[in-house]
Amino acid sequence: MGLNTVTRQGQVFRHYWGGDWVSGEDDRLVERRNPANHDDVIGFIPLGSRQHVAAAVAVARRVADEWRNIPAPVRGRIVLEAARLLESRRRSIAASLTREQGKTLVEAHGEVDLAVKVLEYISGEGRRLCGSTFPSELPRKFAYTTREPVGVVGLITPWNFPLAVPIWKIAPALVCGNAIVWKPARLTPLTSEAIVQLFADVGVPPGVLNLVNGSGEEAGGALVTHPDVRAISFTSSYEVGTVIYSDAARCFKKVQCEAGGKNAALVMPDADVEWAAERIVAGAFRYAGQRCTATSRAIVVGNIADDLVEAMAERVRPLVVGDGMQAGTDMGPISEARQLERVEEFLRLGRSEGHLVCGGDRLRGDVHDRGLFVGPTIFDHVDANARVAQEEIFGPVLSIVRVPSPDAAIEAVNANRYGMVSSVFGRDSTWLLDAVDRLKCGMVHVNGTTTESEVHLPFGGIKDTGVGEREMGSGAIDFYSELKVVYVNRAEALNA
Repeated sequence: MGLNTVTRQGQVFRHYWGGDWVSGEDDRLVERRNPANHDDVIGFIPLGSRQHVAAAVAVARRVADEWRNIPAPVRGRIVLEAARLLESRRRSIAASLTREQGKTLVEAHGEVDLAVKVLEYISGEGRRLCGSTFPSELPRKFAYTTREPVGVVGLITPWNFPLAVPIWKIAPALVCGNAIVWKPARLTPLTSEAIVQLFADVGVPPGVLNLVNGSGEEAGGALVTHPDVRAISFTSSYEVGTVIYSDAARCFKKVQCEAGGKNAALVMPDADVEWAAERIVAGAFRYAGQRCTATSRAIVVGNIADDLVEAMAERVRPLVVGDGMQAGTDMGPISEARQLERVEEFLRLGRSEGHLVCGGDRLRGDVHDRGLFVGPTIFDHVDANARVAQEEIFGPVLSIVRVPSPDAAIEAVNANRYGMVSSVFGRDSTWLLDAVDRLKCGMVHVNGTTTESEVHLPFGGIKDTGVGEREMGSGAIDFYSELKVVYVNRAEALNA
């Protein structure tokens, strides 16, 4: 069958399994519009049923052995070819990212860069799926370990990084020899289609990578509980993650969940104010704050707070908010109406829990009326226990919490339920390294923004942020493979 069809009203997307694009049910379509311009209809996404999931899993199960029997270095080479092909398609894919998710073109190209780097790095794991050898306590005997595929794995991915996050799940799953059933976010079907086509075009056999569109409740739930799916990797919210973790545990599956954060920047009195302000603003307002590593709190120690807040406000006020396709745009829209409602709720709440420095409203007039735009917002003098300083907002909202001492700053960060990432700013190396030791989170940046990451390092958090093996880096293969222990007895009696 051909690619997804186009109607006069917009594109009608399809599912994909066994190498074919498969139509959904016509009465179960949801519309997607450009969040920066609601006059632009991107298309209609089918809501996959349990039957669709079952069909995709059946295909994946049939081809799983064929794919696992391809040598791992060959599988890695195919993934590397995907990196090269993605690079050649960067302009069209970046444009699709901006159109359907809302991020600026600069940010979209940055996401393509990240996905290419992930593919390049993970491709090499095809030659590093190593085990270990061990001495035995018995004579003429030794033992070793090997890595084997899990089988059929289920992937559930979010809308905020619809290219990079699927790629950093799909790539290690393929290199380790697994077949995949993937349920992407409904908000970003153009990017999902591009990913499937990318891997098909570099020679991933039909049925190894399959896509089922749909809701988290029905399609996602069916994937999590299907008996032939042996592992689930999920990225989204804590609330959904707890359901997935519980349901998968009852089926005795491997689970990897990344479920958000409330990330803080700690600023000491000896910090470089201009340096810290620039990086905190970047961490808070790039991607409109719609990333799990966004800086959502600044915990500021002592008298530096006034200068820091003013330096941040000077950088925020000139930011241009608008359509990410337009040159000069610094921040795009909120990606969906439901998320905008949540952000607006916290904007109202923040006015009662802190002092509004800048922003604070939905933007109106001119092009803003056609989209979901919010001004970058800073609230100062926020109590560490206020809701706006404790709950994940997933929008361009930064809370300033003033504390009297470094110990109080550490306590304020650690009191939050999440443990994704923190950053610390200052010049005293003794204090900085002490903070690194004491902060309860999965990643720490010293004098850097919370949003930085590199593909050869593990990614993830602790507490209510995440559970299971980390993503990215060499450890990415741990989740998508199983260890087998082999004992070899070379005793002479066996040859008698």
